[in-house]
Amino acid sequence: MIELRFHGELYDGFAIDEAAKVYGPFGVIDLAREGDAFVARVTVGAAARDQGVDEATLAAELANYALGKTIELRGAGGGHGGAP
Repeated sequence: MIELRFHGELYDGFAIDEAAKVYGPFGVIDLAREGDAFVARVTVGAAARDQGVDEATLAAELANYALGKTIELRGAGGGHGGAP
């Protein structure tokens, strides 16, 4: 399991939720709000691991998607800022 922490002032909660939905089929992604951070706990699934995907790769892809979606949302008129 890899834990990712996204600072609430830098990342859009909706973007993190969307990233978890996109990458959820590759494993288990538990989302929580802890203080000023959005937390994603990422565990790769057996099928994804059999295809050569490890937890570090899955976590990195989720983080990249969340960043890109945050930029897209904020560029389109501001962020949601909500919890995942």
